[in-house]
Amino acid sequence: MEIFKGMEAYDYEQLVFCQDKNSGLKAVIAIHDTTLGPALGGTRMWTYDSEEEAIIDAMRLAKGMTYKNAAAGLNLGGGKTVIIGDPRKDKNPEMFRTFGRYIQSLNGRYITAEDVGTTVEDMDLIHMETDYVTGISPEFGSSGNPSPVTAYGVYKGMKAAALEAYGDDSLEGKTIAVQGIGNVAYKLCEYLHEEGAKLIVTDINKAAVNRAVEAFDAKAVDPNDIYDVECDIYAPCALGATINDDTVSRIKAKVVAGSANNQLKTTEHGDILFEKGIVYAPDYVINAGGVINVADELNGYNQSRAMKKVEGIYDSLVRVFEISKRDNIPSYLAADRMAEERIESMKKSRGQFLQNGLHTLSRR
Repeated sequence: MEIFKGMEAYDYEQLVFCQDKNSGLKAVIAIHDTTLGPALGGTRMWTYDSEEEAIIDAMRLAKGMTYKNAAAGLNLGGGKTVIIGDPRKDKNPEMFRTFGRYIQSLNGRYITAEDVGTTVEDMDLIHMETDYVTGISPEFGSSGNPSPVTAYGVYKGMKAAALEAYGDDSLEGKTIAVQGIGNVAYKLCEYLHEEGAKLIVTDINKAAVNRAVEAFDAKAVDPNDIYDVECDIYAPCALGATINDDTVSRIKAKVVAGSANNQLKTTEHGDILFEKGIVYAPDYVINAGGVINVADELNGYNQSRAMKKVEGIYDSLVRVFEISKRDNIPSYLAADRMAEERIESMKKSRGQFLQNGLHTLSRR
């Protein structure tokens, strides 16, 4: 892998390689862009097949965080860490404390949080060495479990998508097919049920399905049948890439809006949704409630303030749909364009500021 060529292609600012023989730490911190502010992104621990795969994953995820944070209106850039190892057996306190010291050495350029394979307890260990970490235990001033906040953001985003598709953001009487009933989706179902939506649910976990059926008077279907149901909104809330060659033609809903990451298997599937006239709420915009919530910790966490910011996901999606119509492009591209416009605006503003400053100095 030609690292600098890869960094140059998508304008990455920095890669940091962290190693500690005693604790077994092998980590890669990728900082993509800090135009809007310090890079914020979680720490993932995974058993990669190669070091190259780990580097590529860190870079891909860091770039995604740049767009997610920019689209959410946060004054934060994008970064990500991957730790190479099995989170079930390779963890130890020294590993995360050592990693915390690496983060501290970056002097605030990068702020981390939990991600796949890491926990609140791991973040607490990092916090022993640095303040540049979010998602720590509530007793340290953290926001706690992010699932309810993420769900609230998805709920608000779904209403914005309904407004675009139906001319009214009310979900009362709408039939919504929810794929996956994890922590976020269950809380989302609560919001939808309270508004009077009719729910169709599925999950490989039968207990989760039964719980939703009993609590929300939902109808249950087999996992593979969720794509074929008659519904107004399809809400992918489980694994990614569920909108693919096998499913995209089966979706009967006029709206796709859910909490899952990487819902489109490829961008071509986003193009197909656009051509079919289906309103798609880009995943990194609609599911940004969690990152908005942890970002509020940087100012001393205030729940009501954080929830108010999460409500802004509604307006962000309205803006995405406006750009989609303005430029006649699919909404996934419109979301990218919205994030890029915000970053470019800041770059121009800073460039003008520096130019004015130099002009002032030259006149002295």
